[in-house]
Amino acid sequence: MTSQTTIDKAGQGDGPSGAPSEATPGGGLRGHPWFTLFTVAVGVMMVALDGTIVAIANPAIASDLGATLADVQWITNAYFLALAVSLITAGKLGDRFGHRQTFLIGVVGFAAASGAIGLSDSITMVIVFRVLQGLFGALLMPAALGLLRATFPAEKLNMAIGIWGMVIGASTAGGPILGGVLVEHVNWQSVFFINVPVGVVAVALGAWILLDHRAENAPRSFDIPGIVLLSGAMFCLVWALIKAPEWGWGDGRTWGFIAASVVGFVAFAFWETRVKEPLIPLALFRSVPLSAGVVLMVLMAIAFMGGLFFVTFYLQNVHGLSPVDAGLHLLPLTGMMIVGSPLAGVMITKVGPRIPLAGGMACTALAMYGISTLEKSTGSLAMSVWFALLGLGLAPVMVGATEVIVGNAPLELSGVAGGLQQSAMQVGGSLGTAVLGAVMASKVDGDLPGNWDKAGLPPLDPEQAGAASQAVQVGVPPVAEGTPEAIAAKITDVAHDTFISGMSLASLVAAGVAAVAVVVALFTKRGENAEAGAGVGHI
Repeated sequence: MTSQTTIDKAGQGDGPSGAPSEATPGGGLRGHPWFTLFTVAVGVMMVALDGTIVAIANPAIASDLGATLADVQWITNAYFLALAVSLITAGKLGDRFGHRQTFLIGVVGFAAASGAIGLSDSITMVIVFRVLQGLFGALLMPAALGLLRATFPAEKLNMAIGIWGMVIGASTAGGPILGGVLVEHVNWQSVFFINVPVGVVAVALGAWILLDHRAENAPRSFDIPGIVLLSGAMFCLVWALIKAPEWGWGDGRTWGFIAASVVGFVAFAFWETRVKEPLIPLALFRSVPLSAGVVLMVLMAIAFMGGLFFVTFYLQNVHGLSPVDAGLHLLPLTGMMIVGSPLAGVMITKVGPRIPLAGGMACTALAMYGISTLEKSTGSLAMSVWFALLGLGLAPVMVGATEVIVGNAPLELSGVAGGLQQSAMQVGGSLGTAVLGAVMASKVDGDLPGNWDKAGLPPLDPEQAGAASQAVQVGVPPVAEGTPEAIAAKITDVAHDTFISGMSLASLVAAGVAAVAVVVALFTKRGENAEAGAGVGHI
């Protein structure tokens, strides 16, 4: 289905088939595709960076503000929860009011919330403003994709999404490195203050360059009950995944929230068939490629984010690397994503998404299998091979799955499609961390007592055993203060061996998930509606 495009007051009329005309009276930069890409990349970089950079600052925040472990966990959880719950609704706002305005509001709000966190003097205020960060981040992420979709013609869209994915990948992987440098040499507040000048640049560029594209048949009303039902269902699902490691997978509260999310999603689906302008027209999912793209994004995030979660503990707690050095060891992954994403965009344009996506997930599966073979004595070169292969596998998936989802949706729903893409990634990441965390916990709980006894260590009472297991699950030896050096060395060996056995099993599960994703990738194809919003001219 092809939609015509209505342009705002920037001086452009509609060209043939609804495409914006080539020039603008203001000198030609407004609406320029590549400058548009640069502008949205600056804004998106803030959101992606904050997903990982803050983890490095958490210990300093806890020390400075007197926060508990639970408080520190909420610094991350509050951000991801707000982001995941509001992404699709935020995408709808962009479709209704224009992606340019939504993007600019998102950038301003995100930068302002970041500055407020840096000025906060209590952990409560930090968490509140992290929620606001997530909400404003949700506004700008789908809007960025909507702007790219409306600006680039079909033959250039994959390249644009490739560079967009490269920015997200590089920012996500580079967060720990930048965060480590800032915390070590400045202070924890600088991790948040850095977003303020970046936001100012993004707003200035956006006001100057971005052009608002709106489809003529864009939604004119809001599906308030749909928003409430979907938000409630997403909240219950993500909340259950966040709390499962603390409550346990056998706890009634965990399954109560999962059941509530299922009921919410069913009620949402029923309501969407009754409302005139639904939040997400369920007809979208009649597109097998679009549905496959969403599932693929979930599976990719499970394998990548869930598997990589334990790699950071392996590098820091087993190999004893600093956060900055651990981030540097992951540079092969980051580098391959930076190099591979634009190349993947070119390849997908030439041969379609199916082969690159299946090949990318096959590489991901192989890389996760390789990570399952890591030992205490594994050197940097061997690690780098598997990390580089993982980056090479992820690049075409980040690009191709995004194009499949957004390109198979009509132009007037490009914001909702962008929200779907980001929601799939957030849910997949949370699911991967929770499920693979449960695999790790089960393996450690099963192996630690036997390994402890074989090493001839003093027996532990149930409370001590539970605390030791929790420490070992993140690679930390449970060595009490004053423990003799010889005993401490034995405990460290047992802890690291047990952790590695758990990480190996979790990585194998991630490899299996990636292998399933290879099959899902075979159901994808090029977006049928990719040309609907294609701009012409400045390419």
